Order: sequence, then structure tokens, then C-alpha cells
Amino acid sequence: MTTQQRGNFCLHGTQKSPANHANKGSLPELSTAQQNKLKHLTIVSLASRMKCIPYSVLLRDLEMRNLRELEDLIIEAVYTDIIQGKLDQRNQLLEVDFCIGRDIRKKDINNIVKTLHEWCDGCEAVLLGIEQQVLRANQYKENHSRTQQQVEAEVTNIKKTLKATASSSAQEMEQQLAERECPPHAEQRQPTKKMSKVKGLVSSRH
Repeated sequence: MTTQQRGNFCLHGTQKSPANHANKGSLPELSTAQQNKLKHLTIVSLASRMKCIPYSVLLRDLEMRNLRELEDLIIEAVYTDIIQGKLDQRNQLLEVDFCIGRDIRKKDINNIVKTLHEWCDGCEAVLLGIEQQVLRANQYKENHSRTQQQVEAEVTNIKKTLKATASSSAQEMEQQLAERECPPHAEQRQPTKKMSKVKGLVSSRH
């Protein structure tokens, strides 16, 4: 195995990677820590593809048979912040919330670019939706303001009408009260004429 192949294996390889089996004779023997590291990276590779990993898949890809050793390996990966998640022992699942990233391979670049384009398209769609909501909100505000102005104008007109009606009614009442308190002048002059007639009769008798 060339130096480049060894580097690629360390960057992208897994416990069940074909290179790991095809070149066992040419690879230096891995220490226990290195073997655990490779198994942790294998879990990371699985977690990047699925968030709920069955124990059966983990045992197969990690080439392990002992369930207790598998759970210990997962717990170690959690405590070293390689992954974040929890073990579902009842359903024999590893539920992954987060995992570290591995080095990008050239063949993955196109998928990454595609994902970024889709993300940008999604952002543009969200932005367009927000702009439309802003336009609708402004239109609603304008209509509400116009309606409020119309209502205020109608209220002002009604107040003016009520005030004018009240003023006219007050004037009519004052006029009626004045007519009741002060009778017409013609009625006041009649007693004077009667008195003058009485005086004439009295003077003629004398």
C-alpha cells in the first residue's frame, strides 16, 4: 500500500473497509487505541447516513459479536464527544443527535454543492415568502388606517349634527319660556282702555 493509500485509509476508512481487509499484510499492525479510533470513525460514518442505527448494523460493520463490548464502545464515543446520542437497549438502537465530521472525499463534493444549492434555493423561497407577508401587512395597515380615518370623520360629523340640534332645541325652549313669562303688548293695553271708560262715566255723572 502506498503512502497516499495509507493516508486515504486513515482519513476515510472504516473497520469493514475493503482496504482494511485487502491490505492487512501491508498495513502496520494497529494498536488497541488505533483500533478503537477506527471503530469510532466507523460509527461516525454510519451516523452520517442514519440517525437511528440498529445494533445489528453496528455489530456487522464494526465486526463485533459481543453486545456488551459494543455498548461500551458507544459509551466511550459519547464521552469523548465523537457522537451525541443515547442507547435504546429495549429496541437495540443507537439514536444519534450529533456526530463529528470526517474529511471530505472528492466524490462527495458534487453532493455537497448540490446540497448547498438546495439550501440557497430554500433561503430564497423563505425570503420571498417574508417579503410577501410584509407587503400584505403594509396593505392591511394602510386599509385599517383609511377605515379609521373614515370612522373618525363620521364621528366628528355626528357630533357636529348633535351639537347643532341641541343648540336649536335650547333656543326654541328659551323662546317658549320667554313667551310664557311675557304676554303680548295688546293684552296689556286692554285694561287701560277699560279704566278710561270708567273714568268717563264717573265724570259725566258729576
